[in-house]
Amino acid sequence: MPRNLTPRPGALSVAPMMDWTDRHCRYFHRLLSRHALLYTEMVTTGALIHGDVPRHLDFNPEEHPVALQLGGSEPADLAQAAKLGAQWGYQEINLNCGCPSERVQRGAFGACLMAEPQLVADGVKAMRDVVDVPVTVKHRIGLDRGESYDFVRDFVGTVAQAGCQHFIVHARNAWLQGLSPKENREVPPLKPEWVLRLKTDFPTLEFVINGGITTSTQIAEHLSALDGVMVGREAYHRPWFLSEWDALMGLASAPLERDEVEAQMVRYMGLQASQGVGWFAVSRHMLGLRHGQPGARRWRQVWSDHRLKDRPAHEVAKLAQEALTL
Repeated sequence: MPRNLTPRPGALSVAPMMDWTDRHCRYFHRLLSRHALLYTEMVTTGALIHGDVPRHLDFNPEEHPVALQLGGSEPADLAQAAKLGAQWGYQEINLNCGCPSERVQRGAFGACLMAEPQLVADGVKAMRDVVDVPVTVKHRIGLDRGESYDFVRDFVGTVAQAGCQHFIVHARNAWLQGLSPKENREVPPLKPEWVLRLKTDFPTLEFVINGGITTSTQIAEHLSALDGVMVGREAYHRPWFLSEWDALMGLASAPLERDEVEAQMVRYMGLQASQGVGWFAVSRHMLGLRHGQPGARRWRQVWSDHRLKDRPAHEVAKLAQEALTL
């Protein structure tokens, strides 16, 4: 049922992706969209409570709006980690109830938490008690081969009772056994209609849909009925897609040209080099920038060339530009 509402800033977001959406990736994505909501990689509560907090939480001011995704299940630990996230300036704290990897399952969090909705509710309440920023939940529509809409409806209903108002729904089941994380993003069938049913059953809650979204047309269709859209790997592999997003949100849009984006990233690489971060750690995130352009493969090969690691980024950029015109 169309809502005919004007999307708000942050209605489009880039999904949290392990090993991908680090601070360098988010800096790059912010050059492409001023208003998309960006998420960190999942950070475990243990890493924050017992590890190097600045390494996990530091980010560039230019990344705003940016949200922190947490992995954990113990309410007290979640509260402590959420408080740290809020103190560091994140604008949302998100709880991961969707990752199906075996490593995450061994920690008793991620998608397996959907089987314990009251524990999730307790964690949400514990976080909301100590932070003033929104606490949200990202989850799947079911576990393994179960085909019950009632399961996800009851999960949302229980967690909402703890005060969660915002749910990001990956519209597939998570198979906890027998599939790799990659297969879990492809094999379980998509059921976007179930997310629409959740919005109908809980009209006062906000629902963002995730999974299998690759075009602006799909985004526009979902925004007509839901509160937001989250895109994962398509945004990473084809990042120029983000340059359309501000306009899709009905916001002023003056996207940079690809050359301007690359030039700003090279300047950023220079700043990072002064802090001991090699340009290679940054450039890997922008390899899809020229997807579909003539010479893109040669350009990508230059920025991927390990033999050039010891050369400054501006020299590598010159070689990459030359490769485009060969």
